[in-house]
Amino acid sequence: MSFKPSLVVPPLTRPQLAEARRVRAAELFDQGRSGAEIARMLGVSDESVRRWKRVWEKDGANALRRRPATGRPPKLDDAQVERVRAALEQGAQEHGFEADLWTLERVGAVVTRVTGVTLSKASVWRLLTGRLGWSLQRPERRAVERDESEIARWIAHEWPRIKKGP
Repeated sequence: MSFKPSLVVPPLTRPQLAEARRVRAAELFDQGRSGAEIARMLGVSDESVRRWKRVWEKDGANALRRRPATGRPPKLDDAQVERVRAALEQGAQEHGFEADLWTLERVGAVVTRVTGVTLSKASVWRLLTGRLGWSLQRPERRAVERDESEIARWIAHEWPRIKKGP
């Protein structure tokens, strides 16, 4: 198991999509569109549009935006996360590991070494996939004896003969 930076921009999350819908509704309220029309355009119920409109009329468009998450703040601040990112990008072997593969345990050890903060495996996973945007990569399993040229020769000469039959 190894982790690498993901090159794909992740799609919007459900909460982000919901916020975008509410913000778009506020823009449509400003244009004077009817509730039924807005509901049709955004693919939501009339009741949702009425609820959003009450909030919009009372507190404005910003009241329809998402609120920051409540709960315990993260153990690592942004500067620490960037130090961890830099350390992980050096590779596992640079940190004394035999193979150049990252596991949750190895990443956790590097996080502790770099920041002094100990994270659980679940927190390391959230750090890698959430804050760093990395994705799980599994090494391809191949036999050591594998001979690519022999495989190509077999596919080109033997397989057509076998496929045709005697």
